[in-house]
Amino acid sequence: MSICLRRREFLSALGSASGWPLAARAQQAAKPVIGFINATSPAPYAPFLSAFHKGLKEVGYIEDQNLTIEYRWAEGHYDRLPAMAADLVSRRVAVIAASGTPAALAVKAATSTIPIVFAAPGDPVALGLVASLNRPGANATGVNFFVAELGSKQLGLLHELLPTARRVGLLVNPKVPSTRL
Repeated sequence: MSICLRRREFLSALGSASGWPLAARAQQAAKPVIGFINATSPAPYAPFLSAFHKGLKEVGYIEDQNLTIEYRWAEGHYDRLPAMAADLVSRRVAVIAASGTPAALAVKAATSTIPIVFAAPGDPVALGLVASLNRPGANATGVNFFVAELGSKQLGLLHELLPTARRVGLLVNPKVPSTRL
């Protein structure tokens, strides 16, 4: 009888102890997860990614300590962006950082509920990313560089530097929506 009782006590204690790590983990707050999506490759984007991490650190978030970042790099294959955006949405990330117009548009098409923070060179209103600059509305907001609008100014400066030039070549990626501008 005493062996059976000790065995029951042992199994009961073992069962209680095995639940401790699960209970402890359940009490810890889950790390927020940021989805990060970009149409390019990580290597040339490294200085910008470093600035992104620095900004997060300034507000108390450090990757792999109290924050997880899910990266998606399209490596120049713009056709991959919609699937990558859908993947981030399916993982239910807390927010999506979309770098570049193509990535921002893919994410905007994939979700109307997860907050989106974008950095895009094109006009976000004309691109349909936000309703207006002063009141973005919906789930997207971000930074705009209005780089495309500077094209005529750059051409004027080039004409001043080379007034006898008659032809100017411009290389653009037709898959980038802001190229039209």
